[in-house]
Amino acid sequence: MRITLVTGTDTGVGKTVATAALACKLTAEGKRVVVVKPAQTGVEEDEPGDAQEVTRLSGVPAVEGVRLRHPLAPETAARLEGVTLPSLCVQRDLVLIQDADHVLVEGAGGILVHLGPSYGLLDLGETLAASGAEVDVIVAARAGLGTLNHSALTVRAVQDRGLNVTGLIIGCWPDMPDLAEEQNLLDLPRLTGVPVLGRLPHGSPTEPSFRTASVGWLAG
Repeated sequence: MRITLVTGTDTGVGKTVATAALACKLTAEGKRVVVVKPAQTGVEEDEPGDAQEVTRLSGVPAVEGVRLRHPLAPETAARLEGVTLPSLCVQRDLVLIQDADHVLVEGAGGILVHLGPSYGLLDLGETLAASGAEVDVIVAARAGLGTLNHSALTVRAVQDRGLNVTGLIIGCWPDMPDLAEEQNLLDLPRLTGVPVLGRLPHGSPTEPSFRTASVGWLAG
């Protein structure tokens, strides 16, 4: 099984749309894909979350590990609600039991945000790799000022844990990029050491056009 962890340089950088686009690309390549969202925050019980948005855009099945109401880091939201978060082993098994060629695991916020009691996405990646799965990481990043530092720090944090970063996806590319955005596109590979895999346009179309167009967005 191949597992790709999708993280972000921060919250609100387009991680969910990037996950949906990756799901479309892998499906177009003939892969059986499932998306796992270990921890969803900021939604009520009957409100669609990131997993449902991925399915709406891509048609790929997606599952949640835990759902919390407060729009905060999962560990914080769980403490406020008095909820015990799933253990690292439970989240690992939720990924490994999926019947798929490729599982996309969407994190919460940035790479060091805790998904459970004292563990984060990097810990989950390590335990998945130790279970024999092939694991890599893709980072969703902003286009504008600040992205060079945030992206380089995120890539370094992943690599310091021995996990491979396949590349970056710019989660929201403007129709008319400014000077900083244009230069960031050139500088990101140089400063991070990994390629920019694609740019998702601002105001990405909804399904079914998303499923066709997104494959082209990830062509570089």
